[in-house]
Amino acid sequence: MLVGDGSKAGSSGSSDLRPHPIDNGEAARRRKKMVTLTRPWILLAPSLIVLTGLLLWPLIQVGKLSLQDYKVKFGGGESTWTGFDHYRDLLSSELLWKTVLPNTVFFALACVGLTVALGTAVALLLNRLGPTWKLICSVSILAAWAMPAVTGTYVWIWLFSPEDGMVSQMADSMGLIDAETTNWFTDRLPFYGIATLNVVHHGFPFVAITVLAGLLTIPKELYEAGEIDGANAWQRFWKITVPTIKPVFLVVTILSTIWDFKVFTQVFLMPGGSGSNPDVYNLGVYSYIEAFAKNDYGAGSAAAVLLTLLLLLITVVYVRTLFRQGEDL
Repeated sequence: MLVGDGSKAGSSGSSDLRPHPIDNGEAARRRKKMVTLTRPWILLAPSLIVLTGLLLWPLIQVGKLSLQDYKVKFGGGESTWTGFDHYRDLLSSELLWKTVLPNTVFFALACVGLTVALGTAVALLLNRLGPTWKLICSVSILAAWAMPAVTGTYVWIWLFSPEDGMVSQMADSMGLIDAETTNWFTDRLPFYGIATLNVVHHGFPFVAITVLAGLLTIPKELYEAGEIDGANAWQRFWKITVPTIKPVFLVVTILSTIWDFKVFTQVFLMPGGSGSNPDVYNLGVYSYIEAFAKNDYGAGSAAAVLLTLLLLLITVVYVRTLFRQGEDL
């Protein structure tokens, strides 16, 4: 009896040491959950490392520089911590609020509106063409997109050259201006009018091709149903086209806004845009002039940080809009 009881006790004790099936299942679920959480980060790690080195680290350095009074000297430089003095000077600057920010914001809004409108009109035209002409026209407009910004800017400068520019000569022949005395690049309004033409000419092909790709996904039956119901072309555009490819319009609009807020080349290369005419500064040019023309790297960095914050705000709006659009779908 005693031996039998001991045998039973030993058997019971050894069975308690075996892994329970429920415990195995719980451990497997934990491992699966851990893999699910870590796998995306492992796959993204190389890209995140590169982005940290190319983007995050320079941003940190610019942020530190904006808090210093940095002077370049032979063999290095000297820095003195000034705290937020550069930001206080920047935000209290009359030039910032009356010239730089209005130029940046209104110029970007005008460029975005015209770029999206022209790109959409071209996309609608391409959508009605046959395959051959669609290919020819698509390649032709992509040539404008492929043109470097520097080259395109000098073309527009040549067109509006005060004395011998083609536009100046045409306007003079019609009696609108005096080509010898009119300088398009002196006043802020004509200056940014030319810059807007330059940016829109360079940017509308992206919008056109992107919107065209969205138009090709719309079933033709929707337009046929609209025609049967008596809707004209304008009504079909607003009632069928726009709601169906609304995510495409959101993407091209917000991306164009980000690009046009940080325009630099098209403004800096135009006569007066490199610093001789403060009335045409935007944030990008203002930051460059402060840092490199005036050797005030702290003030230039503060302006660059302000521009970065504006772009981050636009990016947040862009990401949230995409997420909301995805939830609606």
